[in-house]
Amino acid sequence: MKPPASHVDLLDRPLFAHLATVTAGGAPLVNPMWFLWDADAELVRMTHTNNRHNYRYLLREPRVALSIADPDDQYRYLQLRGVVDAIDPDPTGGFFQVLARRYRGVAPQEVPDRDVRVVLSIRPTAFKAR
Repeated sequence: MKPPASHVDLLDRPLFAHLATVTAGGAPLVNPMWFLWDADAELVRMTHTNNRHNYRYLLREPRVALSIADPDDQYRYLQLRGVVDAIDPDPTGGFFQVLARRYRGVAPQEVPDRDVRVVLSIRPTAFKAR
């Protein structure tokens, strides 16, 4: 599924996506996250660790939502609903380094929690643009 052309810039820029998941008790949980839009695969990719509550929530309920606001116009945003399509180990922390370069301009030489790092691939099922 392709995002609306009018809002692709929000996916291409290093903005924070607010990731919404569902806790074990059914409550919503939202966290700001780094992400990378893979336009060729039509996936959002994020880094995470496999030892956090949010990771366990994703295993139980893979449906998620993301909200990305335009910092220049907070009324302009892109909402993405989707499903975690794949969770791949990232034992070197390589994808974390990719995102660190995207968001900070530099990546750490070593990722201390690399042994528990994973890459989340989220397949969009719907977009809403304002």
